[in-house]
Amino acid sequence: MAFRPASDNGVYVRDSVRTAAKILVVGHFAVGKTTFIGTMSEIPPLRTEEVMTQAGEGIDDLKGAPGKKTTTVAMDFGRLTLSEQLVLYLFGTPGQQRFVSVWEDMTRGALGALVLVDPQRLEESFPVMDLVEHYGIPYAIAVNQFDGTPGHSLDEIREALDLLPETPVVSCDARDQRSSANSLIALVRYLQSRLN
Repeated sequence: MAFRPASDNGVYVRDSVRTAAKILVVGHFAVGKTTFIGTMSEIPPLRTEEVMTQAGEGIDDLKGAPGKKTTTVAMDFGRLTLSEQLVLYLFGTPGQQRFVSVWEDMTRGALGALVLVDPQRLEESFPVMDLVEHYGIPYAIAVNQFDGTPGHSLDEIREALDLLPETPVVSCDARDQRSSANSLIALVRYLQSRLN
């Protein structure tokens, strides 16, 4: 699935676009939000990545991401034009609890959220899901598949996260455009079903 830039230079939105939708990409620390937005954005994504320092030692648990050297300190932003008239704006939130104050602003006007989870660190997803539910944002779960991790069935993930039957749960590789697009499609279909 190849996405084309919205204009000749890829920066500006087409004049024909009449609808913009804000989608949050959320998840715990080091789950792949920045990668996901970079994979899906048709424009160079805005990233607020900073090198991790000793100040984060003992706060940012690198257990599930030992090679991680940077972290998002404000947000990630990308854009995806879905049709001549519709564009999605993707906002990635920082995953650490100390950035929770950023959430309130980012949730304003959000149509829905894609919650990325690591199947080996599901317990780290609960605070994120609590926030999404607190702000009343409809969401879908995308299980980001990391290299070398044993698989769990989506039904096992659903049960472990104690999800409602209608909440979509899909498998995803945040590095792969087709896989990431399928996650967004699942979320958008769920949002549409709630309107009917």
